[in-house]
Amino acid sequence: MFALVDCNNFYASCERLFRPNLRGEPIVVLSNNDGCVIARSNEAKPFIPMGAPAFKYHQTFIDNNISVFSSNFALYGDMSSRVMNTLATFSPDIEIYSIDEAFLKLDGFEFFNLEEYGSQINEKVTKHTGISISVGIAPTKALTKVANRISKKFPKQTKGVYVIDTEEKRVKALKWLKIGDVWGIGSRHAYKLSNKGVRTAYDFTQLPDAWVRKNLAVVGLRLKRDLEGIPTLGLEDVKRKKGIATTRTFEKNHTDLFNIQERVATFAVTCAEKLRKQKSCCNMVMVFVHTNGHRKDLPQYSRSIVVKTAYPTNSSIDIVSDAVKGLKAIYKEGYHYKKAGVIVMGITPKNEKQLNMFTKENPKHEALMEVIDRMNHSIGQKKLKLACQDLGRTWKMNQERLSPRYTTRLDEIIMIKV
Repeated sequence: MFALVDCNNFYASCERLFRPNLRGEPIVVLSNNDGCVIARSNEAKPFIPMGAPAFKYHQTFIDNNISVFSSNFALYGDMSSRVMNTLATFSPDIEIYSIDEAFLKLDGFEFFNLEEYGSQINEKVTKHTGISISVGIAPTKALTKVANRISKKFPKQTKGVYVIDTEEKRVKALKWLKIGDVWGIGSRHAYKLSNKGVRTAYDFTQLPDAWVRKNLAVVGLRLKRDLEGIPTLGLEDVKRKKGIATTRTFEKNHTDLFNIQERVATFAVTCAEKLRKQKSCCNMVMVFVHTNGHRKDLPQYSRSIVVKTAYPTNSSIDIVSDAVKGLKAIYKEGYHYKKAGVIVMGITPKNEKQLNMFTKENPKHEALMEVIDRMNHSIGQKKLKLACQDLGRTWKMNQERLSPRYTTRLDEIIMIKV
């Protein structure tokens, strides 16, 4: 058996956690630079569609007393970690699927009352973190998605926990679930299936295997079998990333190379730090820049370039050098740049990198990077930087509605007067 635990309206729940007065009130959370709505509480959903541009719905926020927050990723990340650590106490086999979802493998629970066990998970997570969750338990991962959706859709009847443990429950649930809401069925496949007369998840399971494999490939066939109650999709192991990206939208348009170069250098340093954290090296560095596509009154330009490194490396110094070299090759004067990014690719394990006969990395870099990482980890806020970075500047989004980082900053913790 598997369990899927999903935090309810996670971003909004995090904002409410330290603001009890917002319970039952409509809340929305905005994307980077306060651009569009990326999370809504149930109370806000009737008024605001997902992805709504914030500037277009400003009056709607006011008219419906909707509390609007900028993304507080420091808070959300810390609360997610607390939820996942609590879930890990219920099963040694856990797959963190997203910031607010995790699969648990329940091997050896044949003699447990799984509904009671799900209620224990719900109670403990809520008690330890204050975040409400929904729990779906079923024989396969795809069916846990269905069970979780039922627990979330009917909270009063299920009390946040639903178990699919019989064939009757499985068939009833699949007949209830629309094909477009099935995990792994995107809009393109949903359109194709609806043209074939498939309206529900149950209809999908009645299709011939040969047709599913031909039209939805082997991934679709695995999903079908999982929905049939045949365990096909297991927990995924944490894999080494094939590419690491750091991209940012600037707080304002930049026209001069100097400012963009400083930002690109900082992005390259971040990529290098991530490489070292997973004990990897890269063989290629991609750099891109583009203007603001929403500013039709300005000339548009977009370009990217891939620079091959002289040898596999995770040194911030080497990666910054290649990134800046690439930027200078694609930069053009006369444009208002709004976004840039660095992506390191061709990632290989550090202990398996291919050496170059004619050039090699400076042996001092590895020791230097180790010291920088250790000091920045202990001091925080990346106090040690390369000379090409602005010492007094960090990337800042437009976050006019940012709530305090209650759990990660001592100067922003809650003050209690007694």
